[in-house]
Amino acid sequence: MTQPETHQSDSAQQTLTAPLPAPVVEPRGRWVPSLVWLIPLLAALIGIALAGQAILASGPTIVISFKTAEGLEPNITKVKYKDVDIGEVKNIKLSEDLSQVLVAVELTRNAASFAVTDTRFWVVRPRIAASGVSGLNTLLSGSYIGVDAGQTSQVCKEFTGLETPPAITGDQKGQQFTLHSDTLGSLDIGSPVYYRRVPVGRVVTSQLDKDGSGVTLSIFIHAPYDQYVRTNTRFWHASGINLNLNANGFNLNTQSLVAVLIGGIAFQTPPGQTLNQAAPNNSHFQLAADEADAMRGTGAQPIRIVFNFAQSLRGLSVGAPVDFRGITLGQVESIG
Repeated sequence: MTQPETHQSDSAQQTLTAPLPAPVVEPRGRWVPSLVWLIPLLAALIGIALAGQAILASGPTIVISFKTAEGLEPNITKVKYKDVDIGEVKNIKLSEDLSQVLVAVELTRNAASFAVTDTRFWVVRPRIAASGVSGLNTLLSGSYIGVDAGQTSQVCKEFTGLETPPAITGDQKGQQFTLHSDTLGSLDIGSPVYYRRVPVGRVVTSQLDKDGSGVTLSIFIHAPYDQYVRTNTRFWHASGINLNLNANGFNLNTQSLVAVLIGGIAFQTPPGQTLNQAAPNNSHFQLAADEADAMRGTGAQPIRIVFNFAQSLRGLSVGAPVDFRGITLGQVESIG
């Protein structure tokens, strides 16, 4: 019984002391990245590319002051030149004295040339004026900031916005002239200017003289019609309807229905007179009350004469003609 036990003990001891087989090391396969990691990496690359593109496309930032921010929204309101986007509103805040709003605008890189001193900005929104209705397209698309490109090269980053669109933009060809009148009549900004009943310009500004003696108007005549304004050209109110009674009967004269409604100005060189040289830009003219008054004058300074009458002046009124052998030499200016 003891011998088998001894044999089993020796076998177990041999088994424990036998060398272990060497481990088999298999070569590690190539690591293949998971698609899960590729998605965020691709997103990061796209984000970097977009950020770089935005930086390269961005231009200068300018600040425009307006009286109100009506219709303007950051990151929504666009800045347009001839209906092409050249910038976007980025921030709106009040000025320190709370008198106006400051609108920060980021221009595109290609629009950097607009940041010069004589560039003008205004908010395009629906407007109703005597000359017509404008900005109706903003009822659906929203308000935007319009631009009139400047011509100088002096860089500027702060601008004062216009409250109304400019009557004349820099790309319009023509000339401006100044008219002096005793009264504004029915004229308004935007009222048409006619040459031989053809609309060739419009009124751009009007203001009362400092001494209160009259009104000064500025008109713009589009090219090529500005060449018809000569140094001896006459201007007159073409507003309303002129009704004259003479030996031939009634004479009804009006420029157009538009002039009747919103006023107008007409001009012409007196018939029979030699055409003088073209009037230079910003020339000054007198605005007569009507065509007859304009053509009656000679352009020279009138001579004022005082008459003393011993008899009654009943029936004589201001504006009555002064005739000599059937020829009108002047008119009565005052009685007293």
